[in-house]
Amino acid sequence: MASLLELAEVTVRYGGLNAVDNVSLGVQAGEVCAVIGPNGAGKTTLFNVVTGNAQSTAGRILFRGEEIQRLSPHEIAARGVRRTFQLGALFGELTALENVLTGLHTEIESGLLGLLLGSRRARAAEQAATAEARQLLELMEIGHLADRPARELSGGQQRMVEIVRAVASKPQLLLLDEPAVGLTPPMRAHLESVIRSLAKERQTGILVIEHAIELVMNISDRVIVLNYGAKIADAPPAEARANKAVLEAYLGHA
Repeated sequence: MASLLELAEVTVRYGGLNAVDNVSLGVQAGEVCAVIGPNGAGKTTLFNVVTGNAQSTAGRILFRGEEIQRLSPHEIAARGVRRTFQLGALFGELTALENVLTGLHTEIESGLLGLLLGSRRARAAEQAATAEARQLLELMEIGHLADRPARELSGGQQRMVEIVRAVASKPQLLLLDEPAVGLTPPMRAHLESVIRSLAKERQTGILVIEHAIELVMNISDRVIVLNYGAKIADAPPAEARANKAVLEAYLGHA
């Protein structure tokens, strides 16, 4: 079966540094793959090159069998790839609900002109999108925050809203960068459940960068380990955790 996402010998070079070094990997629909490694291992650069926020120096990146490595972030997103960012990217002056609606804008077929003119079709589309956004916030157990400005939310609450916004457009591939940062233990447990549900029920392919190893072990089908930009392991969680090269990279000894 062809991978939803496939990287073939991808390198990202900055000057004399290979931030990503000849990495090959694949992600299937319905699969959760965690990308882990020490700080500076190349994890975020890997996400950036998949989403068009960085350009590869060598190699090929295919999404659903088509090369995407020279497309813009907007073009890649339009094909069904969404991501969250490590430092967050919400509009602080907008409410949680309004932030989620920005992720649903591609689902509103009537367009901006229709909304401005107040057409019946546009109003119906806007109402449907609003109802769906509220439902997604409830799914993440933050429905009570829908009408609060994002800037007033805690870091963990903002992270959950950002994930909801990314999910709202029904992506085929979802990249989550440190999704558990700032979450309370109950929120983290719920996030695990949501990630597994997205993968299995919606058949979304999910790539996760995460330092919370227990979360990685709980949600992942496979764990991809990077060190100095190179892939040193690609295995089921228990196998990756016992890998001597992985222990060396994290702990300095096997």
